[in-house]
Amino acid sequence: MDSKKIAIIGGGNMGIALARGILKTKWATPERIMIAEPLKDKLESAKAIANGVKGSHSNLEAAQWADVIILSIKPQIIGHVLDEIKPALKDTKLVISVAAGVTTSYIEKKSGRDLPVIRAMPNIAAIVREAATAICPGKYATAEHLAIARHVLESVGIVVDVEEELMDAVTGLSGTGPMYVFQILEGLSDAGVKVGLSRDIANILAIQTLIGSSKLIQETKEHPAKLKDLVTSPGGTAISALHSLERNGLKALLIDAVEVASKRSGELGAQKKE
Repeated sequence: MDSKKIAIIGGGNMGIALARGILKTKWATPERIMIAEPLKDKLESAKAIANGVKGSHSNLEAAQWADVIILSIKPQIIGHVLDEIKPALKDTKLVISVAAGVTTSYIEKKSGRDLPVIRAMPNIAAIVREAATAICPGKYATAEHLAIARHVLESVGIVVDVEEELMDAVTGLSGTGPMYVFQILEGLSDAGVKVGLSRDIANILAIQTLIGSSKLIQETKEHPAKLKDLVTSPGGTAISALHSLERNGLKALLIDAVEVASKRSGELGAQKKE
């Protein structure tokens, strides 16, 4: 078990998920985790959900106390938060940022020091420890820093390494990805109701179909197109349904959505360049 103290700045869903994941994997004990959150009710709720970790209303206090600082905040406020905690940003600390679009160079510049920074993009499935996360190092981060970040983020799912220039693409695909899945599931459930199923049964069948199909791809490692061909028998229901999907451009819609979300991530980052 590591001895580092971890401050999570931001008591929202992601911050709480990371705290719970770290505790579940026993990478840190409650007394070595602090959540910083300005809102009293939100902080108390976060501490209760995260099994009694420490709490503070001061971002600076949390950052000064910790060895690892996780910025679990929106990109729109990261500049203000970095100004607030700047006195605590020593080059002996590690900063892990999950703020969409915000570059490691921006955080390094705001700190005014040779600060080790890891940029990460998890998704909301971190709440159930099934997140897909990509990470990349900043200029001053070492292999040891990457290993620490990987340990922290593997507590809520899988982690892959990418070049920073691809982080906006990651944000568009997997960072935003749960929303695409929720939309697809809602559509399937509505379709089930339309053809006569109850809402409960339609939800159960749609959700399990998605879980089972994803697991089949994961375990067989087959290309989705090959598995699709296994289902589409001549003159059958699946090929008829596929014709409708292709005619209405489902794949094109998903490609467009990922592209738009990636572009927006880049725009958020561009707003932070000084």
